Amino acid sequence: MTALEPRDGTDAAHLAPPATDAPSPDPLSDLPAAAVEGVLGRTYRALSIGIVSVVFLIAFEATAVGTAMPVAARELNGIPLYAFAFSAYFTTSLFAMVLSGQWADRRGPLQPLATGITAFGVGLLLSGAATSMWVFIAGRAVQGLGGGLVIVALYVVIGRAYPEHIRPAILAAFAASWVIPSVVGPLASGTVTEQLGWRWVFVGIPVLIVIPLALALPAIRRTASGPAATEPYDRRRIRLALGISAGAGLLQYAGQELNWLALLPAAVGAALLVPAVRGLLPTGTVRAARGLPSVVLLRGIAAGSFIAAESFVPLMLVTQRGLSPTMAGLSLAVGGATWALGSFVQSRPRMEPHRERLMVTGMLLVAASIAVAPSVLIEGVPVWIVAVAWAFGCFGMGMVIASTSVLLLKLSAPEEAGSNSAALQISDGLSNVLLLASGGAAFAALGGGAVGAAAHGAVQAGAAGSHPGAFAAVFLPMAGVALVGVWVATRVLVREK
Repeated sequence: MTALEPRDGTDAAHLAPPATDAPSPDPLSDLPAAAVEGVLGRTYRALSIGIVSVVFLIAFEATAVGTAMPVAARELNGIPLYAFAFSAYFTTSLFAMVLSGQWADRRGPLQPLATGITAFGVGLLLSGAATSMWVFIAGRAVQGLGGGLVIVALYVVIGRAYPEHIRPAILAAFAASWVIPSVVGPLASGTVTEQLGWRWVFVGIPVLIVIPLALALPAIRRTASGPAATEPYDRRRIRLALGISAGAGLLQYAGQELNWLALLPAAVGAALLVPAVRGLLPTGTVRAARGLPSVVLLRGIAAGSFIAAESFVPLMLVTQRGLSPTMAGLSLAVGGATWALGSFVQSRPRMEPHRERLMVTGMLLVAASIAVAPSVLIEGVPVWIVAVAWAFGCFGMGMVIASTSVLLLKLSAPEEAGSNSAALQISDGLSNVLLLASGGAAFAALGGGAVGAAAHGAVQAGAAGSHPGAFAAVFLPMAGVALVGVWVATRVLVREK
């Protein structure tokens, strides 16, 4: 699943009104009722249900579309472009994240959230109606624009509407909203794909957009609307956002072409990408400076390595082990529950002093799960090994992703909510693009483009499309990247001198 956690940026001190001068035996009695309520208390109930519904929709899309993707790519003769179908989403979302941060800080999160949900639905319809792989990829790109707008706006909502002490709980609720889609999504998507065709998976999901719109937008208007920043839009950041999206796209294209002519777009992409990254991410991110820079870097390492590997799991199981799309998707279904469990664990108040240790443990689990998954390329290894490995990996991701969100919110001032949220998601999205590009290039170089070609339109590819080395070249390097994340996780907290 794609890793969707929201961000914010306000501090509890900015949310609670000053206490009265009268003494009180209860330290909480001077606070308004909203300050001591949980996420489902009367003050926050409508907002919590609304924004969790938005995440539920995105989760259902991610799990359902991932299951249908191998069949869609094969029918559209697009297996060589398989990685593009995922990375196009992340490439365009990079620009949308920066725009959403600027937009939300200056106009409030309501407009970017509504616009993002609408674009998300339009992209699904475009992909569902595609008659070629490039049109399909264009639809995924439109989805990315919508997704980038939505995720940053959600973080700003959390920063404005929720006090600091209950933010871990709402982040845990976000993770929990993946549980039902992770089980129902692959089953429903696989059944629809096999019985009606993959297109219905895409064109059917936009119907669900009405529910989050009806629930979330009125609550956000009441609790988190209005500007927090007075300065005009930072046009430099927007130009850098365009540069980072264009640069990432050119590098992805060059990685897929694998010829000498591809060096030109690769060079242009790098020239656009490097200054954009330096300008949009906190100073010290690349060298893992302690504190906020390492939090942002760890988010990218965790999300990029895990999502790049996960994108190829259904294709591997369908083409190498002959599973149906339904069963291939269900092999990852238990991960939704363990991801939520990991997020729940980090949300417990008694775990706060151990947050760094949780993140280190989480990254070790992520690295181990990615390394174990390609063992099913050996015929004698049972396919359920992938389900078990991914369950542990998702548990680790639940702890790491939610913890990076909590730390970002803690380290961000209210007026920096949008820009810091955008930085976190840029790291997430850019890492996805670059690691998918490198994984896709390795996959294509070792014959992955021929996977399934001999069985066009069929559910099982069989031995004719067998290229196990191409899959191993994706998974094993991603496990190495995750191991780097173990070290970065030791640097997210600033040591007292």
